[in-house]
Amino acid sequence: MATLKYWLWLATRRPLRPTDAFRLLEQFGTPEALYFADRGEYELSGVSAQCRASLEDKNLDCAERILADCERLGVRVLTLQDAGYPERLRQIYDPPCVLYVKGRLFAFDEEVAVGVVGSRNPSEYGKHMAGRLGLDLARSGALVVSGIAQGLDAAALRGALSGGGSVVSVLGGGVDVIYPPQHRWLYEDVAAAGALISEYPPGAGIEGWHFPVRNRIISGLSVGVAVVEAAERSGALITARAALDQDREVFAFPGPADAPMSRGTNRLIQRGEAKLILSAWDILSEFETRFPGRLGRPEPLSKEAEAQRLEAGMEEKEPPAVPSGAGKTVDKEKERAYITLKDQPELFTDDERDILLALGESSMRTDDLVEAVQIPARRVSSALTMLQLRGYVEELPGRRFESTVLLKTD
Repeated sequence: MATLKYWLWLATRRPLRPTDAFRLLEQFGTPEALYFADRGEYELSGVSAQCRASLEDKNLDCAERILADCERLGVRVLTLQDAGYPERLRQIYDPPCVLYVKGRLFAFDEEVAVGVVGSRNPSEYGKHMAGRLGLDLARSGALVVSGIAQGLDAAALRGALSGGGSVVSVLGGGVDVIYPPQHRWLYEDVAAAGALISEYPPGAGIEGWHFPVRNRIISGLSVGVAVVEAAERSGALITARAALDQDREVFAFPGPADAPMSRGTNRLIQRGEAKLILSAWDILSEFETRFPGRLGRPEPLSKEAEAQRLEAGMEEKEPPAVPSGAGKTVDKEKERAYITLKDQPELFTDDERDILLALGESSMRTDDLVEAVQIPARRVSSALTMLQLRGYVEELPGRRFESTVLLKTD
């Protein structure tokens, strides 16, 4: 714990940049050695006078407060020296000294992690392509990494969640700071099915300069970055540039020549900086042999099933739409719609169907569901998240889950 305090002390030195902190660690060896160094040693390190003044402040109150906040919020702290720190991120030019993680701790170096970025003010074409890309990447076994901003970040994440996959959002503020505010449900869904990650401590507010700095982590965690839609001056292009600097693969969807939101992606393709893609497998085919056994080629969804999945990526959660032809039944306390599976076999994945059938009219905890359906806990959690997102399952007090519909198998 003492060592971690020194890491947090180093990570909160301002105006020390990540590159400065990393260089100082190479010179001094450990954050403890850096903390206990004197003014003369700092002067020899080559950092600016402002940075030296920050290093001479030995107060650990801020570090202790961050540790308390992380414990209270259930946030993990990863440092550059930890075995769980992603090696592919550690190898970039300016890796963050500390990562704060809320949710699952992925073995990123074993994951086919694909960064998906794009405009915050996309066209309908862009939103559809981002959602479809997220859906297909997730169904094929890839890990989708993005921000969580309005627009294409959110569309890609919701698409991946609708595919039952895992997602990671890299944030421009603390992992407990929801921005934009209307994405509260999306924050919760990402934390349940994947992870929220930031180099900024809990409670850290949103600053405009955080986002371009944050983008290097999205690309650093990924094996490749896909740009869906981007204007000529776009934060998504900053991520693409970071990816190229980090020797990552870059991909882009083409768009109409006169469409403002496609000028950035079209330029990337024109300059040979990005591979033109039309589907998720145009990306994944580049990594299939590098990650044997990690990817699969699922049966394609019908247009109707795909549209139904992507419609789940709405801005706010709403009660589920009852499919046409569905009847109703009444239990003791509430009215539930019933759905006949044989009429709409693609409405749910196999895991979602098994969970809804197991729930029936009762409520169950996750552990009980795992035992009832004999599906790994990771897949049960992902399916529950998707069912909640679509409004077919509600969470009750005590981490119990209840279905809002009843399934009929005949």
